[in-house]
Amino acid sequence: MKSPLLSLPGAVPAEGVDEGVAAHYGDLFREQRALADGTGFVDLSHRGVLAVTGDDRLSWLHLLLTQHVSDLPAGQATEALILSANGHIEHALYLVDDGTTVWAHVEPGSQEALIAYLESMKFFYRVEVADRTADTALVHLPAGSIAQAPASAVVRETPYGRDLFLPREELEAFAAQAGPAAGILAHEALRVEQHRPRLGFETDHRTIPHELGWIGTAVHLQKGCYRGQETVARVQNLGKPPRRLVFLHLDGSEVHLPPNGAEIRLADDGPDGRKIGFVTTSVRHHELGPVALALVKRNVPVDARLMAEDTAAAQETVVEP
Repeated sequence: MKSPLLSLPGAVPAEGVDEGVAAHYGDLFREQRALADGTGFVDLSHRGVLAVTGDDRLSWLHLLLTQHVSDLPAGQATEALILSANGHIEHALYLVDDGTTVWAHVEPGSQEALIAYLESMKFFYRVEVADRTADTALVHLPAGSIAQAPASAVVRETPYGRDLFLPREELEAFAAQAGPAAGILAHEALRVEQHRPRLGFETDHRTIPHELGWIGTAVHLQKGCYRGQETVARVQNLGKPPRRLVFLHLDGSEVHLPPNGAEIRLADDGPDGRKIGFVTTSVRHHELGPVALALVKRNVPVDARLMAEDTAAAQETVVEP
């Protein structure tokens, strides 16, 4: 979905999975500071939107998701995962129920595969699953924002701000009164600062929830009966995950940021040392400078000096070894 807000002054289109919205509007750090101060908004209208209706929607989703949602109160935000049979993360959903419908936003382009899976699991349950991406745009208001949500919007309120499920035809009118607009790069910089993982960035084909700190926020340990639950319980009760998420402070003298997938090695082992992890997201932060999230082997010492390709990096613990 190509956003009409790409016509705003200074808009520079994003690339890759975030294609369709603005990377920035001409001043990345100003946009970050605005969001950090609780002003402005982020156009996330490229993200997939699902709606689940029917009397059994919560009890049915409870059987499929890693989160406890059977008694989810109307208006309460939550997040959940769908795992493979081996416990690897396949989908991440950001949910709210408005009393009649469960609304969820997901990674751009992932909604078709997710809906296909959900449709295959309907059986006799009284539920309907609809792709609402074409008529519903997601907009993010940062924490502390006093902007008014339109009456037509479904609001998902979190500690990091409010996600608005907005009728797509109202997106331009909303932008005109909710500015200033901030691009996806500013949103990503604050996400990295907050150590929040993102599907397809902090995950690969073998990522399990424990590695990213998704236990508790997206995985409820007192429920069962979902695909991959055995792996979650086994790692939680009997072992440790093979990798862990870390936050990296990168050498600010480097011009280029290490890209997603950049290999990480121990600095003391030199450029020929063995790979012990990889960069998942790297950003330039308005206060912290160049920083990143990365996945490293669990047994990497927490005080070890690292190299992300040719860039020196100091780590902060996100997931305990």
